[in-house]
Amino acid sequence: MNFKDKVLQIAKKIPYGKVTTYGTVATLAGIPRGGRLVGGILHYQGDKLAWHRIVNRHGFISTKCLDHPKQLQKVLLEHEGVEVSSDFMINLEKYGWFG
Repeated sequence: MNFKDKVLQIAKKIPYGKVTTYGTVATLAGIPRGGRLVGGILHYQGDKLAWHRIVNRHGFISTKCLDHPKQLQKVLLEHEGVEVSSDFMINLEKYGWFG
């Protein structure tokens, strides 16, 4: 299985109401420093999975994509019960999933 397929498989495992980081997904998929690759894969495959459950290593919603804006990610996460601050931060200790 290639890296892209592993990323998609891992992203599908993130539980409802939880988030993980790009780096965690990359590490679980076999490329520990591949967080940016994960972001690229999600950009093109995001509508097929819960892309909104993946944030940066600080718990910040860091997307700059116009197709998947921060505000949309915030709303989707809040719909799942995840608390997101007004400055787009998530408490990873409370809501984090790390495989």
